Amino acid sequence: MSRPFRFGVNLLSLAPAAEWRAKCRRAEQLGYDVLLVPDHLGWPAPFPALVAAAEATERPRLGTFVLNAGFWNPALLAREVATTDSLTNGRLELGLGTGYVRAEHETAGLPWGSPGERVDHLRRTVEELKRLLGSAEHQPRPVQEPGIPLLVGANGDRMLRLTAEHADIAAFTGARSVPGSASGQLEPLTAEELDERVALYRKLAAARPEPAELNLLIQLVAVTEDPEPVLRPLLERLPRLTVEQALALPIVLVGTLEQIVERVRAQRERYGFTYLTVLEPYMEAFAPVMEALRGA
Repeated sequence: MSRPFRFGVNLLSLAPAAEWRAKCRRAEQLGYDVLLVPDHLGWPAPFPALVAAAEATERPRLGTFVLNAGFWNPALLAREVATTDSLTNGRLELGLGTGYVRAEHETAGLPWGSPGERVDHLRRTVEELKRLLGSAEHQPRPVQEPGIPLLVGANGDRMLRLTAEHADIAAFTGARSVPGSASGQLEPLTAEELDERVALYRKLAAARPEPAELNLLIQLVAVTEDPEPVLRPLLERLPRLTVEQALALPIVLVGTLEQIVERVRAQRERYGFTYLTVLEPYMEAFAPVMEALRGA
């Protein structure tokens, strides 16, 4: 039986304290289940932003989506995670990934490494966090028992294996890094490519005692009867796509309200996605979709 839907919004832009609190309260009012903050240079620092979000809201969970593991030492990260979980009264969900923007690591003076080295570092980080936060001697202590839910963002084979082994929430990017891009440029996966990624994950996760929640990051949302103008910037960036092909991308939700609601239901049936994350610019646009799907 399918899980009920959950919906998150990734908050991308920092604002003065009063505006940040108002934005978080608005997301709660709209019905979002999770308020999320990414981990990029030039954007809000995740942990203080989440603590401020917790002070402004009562119901939503709070998460990192996702931390760049290469930015973090596991022992120092364990301190941040435990402190944030305590200050948010046990509402934290920890999202981790390898990082995909080489330029950010270079700016920070941190090693970039090969894809294999980045996955190895993430694995060490996950395993060390579990060891530290699972120890009764570790201080400070997180609030949540038996532990803080772990989300891992993945696409490649080794990352999907790590996700299958450790993550409570398997987050599919629905996109791949453009080879050679230092700025983290991404290109979307087709529905058929995502089929293959999800199938591999399910194979790797077959021995899990409990199935993970499956998440998809949506990159574009618009409720409209005329999708072409909304899709034009995407089509200009990816000129090989037709309008019909762009509409079929799993990370694109563009159409009438009824069409989008049916598409979300169909993707739950096809892939198992029950936790959807949208980007801050689409927070308001996605609200009627959430309302229509609530309890579905």
